[in-house]
Amino acid sequence: MNDSDKISLKAAISIGIGGMVGGGIFAVLGLAVSLGKGGTPFSFLIAGIIALLTSYSYAKLSVALPDKGGTVKFINTGFGKGVFSGGINNLLWVSYIIMLSLYASAFGSYAPNLWEITGNTNIDNHIYLSAIIILATAINYYSIKVVGKIESYAVIIKLIILFAFVFIGAYGLFGNKNLSQLSISNWEAPLQLITAGMVIFVAYEGFELIANAAPNIENPKKNIPRAYFTAVIIVIILYIVIAIITIGSLPFAEIAKAQDYVLAEAAKPMLGQLGFSVITIAALISTFSAINATLYGGSRVSYEISEDDELPHSLTGIFWNQPIGLMITAIATLLIANTLNLKSISTAGSVGFLMIFAMVNLVAFKNHKDYNANKFITITGSLLCFLAMIVLIIQQFKTNSTGIIISLSIVILCFIVEIIYKKRKKIL
Repeated sequence: MNDSDKISLKAAISIGIGGMVGGGIFAVLGLAVSLGKGGTPFSFLIAGIIALLTSYSYAKLSVALPDKGGTVKFINTGFGKGVFSGGINNLLWVSYIIMLSLYASAFGSYAPNLWEITGNTNIDNHIYLSAIIILATAINYYSIKVVGKIESYAVIIKLIILFAFVFIGAYGLFGNKNLSQLSISNWEAPLQLITAGMVIFVAYEGFELIANAAPNIENPKKNIPRAYFTAVIIVIILYIVIAIITIGSLPFAEIAKAQDYVLAEAAKPMLGQLGFSVITIAALISTFSAINATLYGGSRVSYEISEDDELPHSLTGIFWNQPIGLMITAIATLLIANTLNLKSISTAGSVGFLMIFAMVNLVAFKNHKDYNANKFITITGSLLCFLAMIVLIIQQFKTNSTGIIISLSIVILCFIVEIIYKKRKKIL
């Protein structure tokens, strides 16, 4: 490999931050406040701690098992290529599709604020989210290089705008009467705060993209762990500050009213309509770039799974100039994004990734001596992911039973598909 192909520490950190600060924060911030109220920053901290513990396991596994397959490689190494690992890897692919649906839904919620097509926001949402999925799919088929260029520029633009929002917003908090909403008296019950943190956990899952880049990271033993920890810690701080500014800038009633595009609404008290428009544009750029990158990532996951004989080998085939999984991923995303509401999509994504991350932590724990990993940190990460998933399922079932039923059905279906494929393969 040429030195020019190597990924620097700075670039690796950017991959992690770019993966996390995609469309997630724009999509789930309003949902988080509706669940956690004044304790929402604490909910982001809870989710961030679980992400940080999991990133430790990812760092150890990425150093020991550098592979472009990332999570797929870790699961197969830890559990062998059987029904269980195949089911978990299928869930990873579906979770990518769910994340795409989340980003598309966020794009559909922000876009009508700039330009209404029909005068009916609900209809406009579906028009925009469908159009952006189709456009991103076309770009992926046209050129992967274009996808890379869009992502590199988008990461810079969205981070500049978000950090500007943080600095200006922090200044604007002084003397704001809504700041009292952050007092503990306005926090929801502890279990509800944990639930809020787990529903928005999808906003952190992008750090796992560093694993796919691990084979190309220079000085891997030092830079891979640094990349994971630096990226996750920066994003934890960013999310907590954004949550504080949002709650301190707007009354809860206004946050609830603008739940699907609350970050743009939070910019109004500071910068008026200009601030609203700038954050809206940042949201559109971020969600579009996230859809672009995740479509590519999702198609690669399906390719890796089928290459490892956990799905039919036909998925390694090429449709036009990309793996056939790209078209399947795009069609499934269109279906989910136009069928489910944002809360159900976010819940399904969090359940999926919490289960996957629990298993990755468990892999690091099982072979901690081989990977030079701390067994206490890895088992703690696994247990916290598992317990957080249970709390999320129990708490959300009370108010969002449809979302939980869909989430569990997806998990079960992923394993059923794997069982059927393995049995069919033996018969044939």
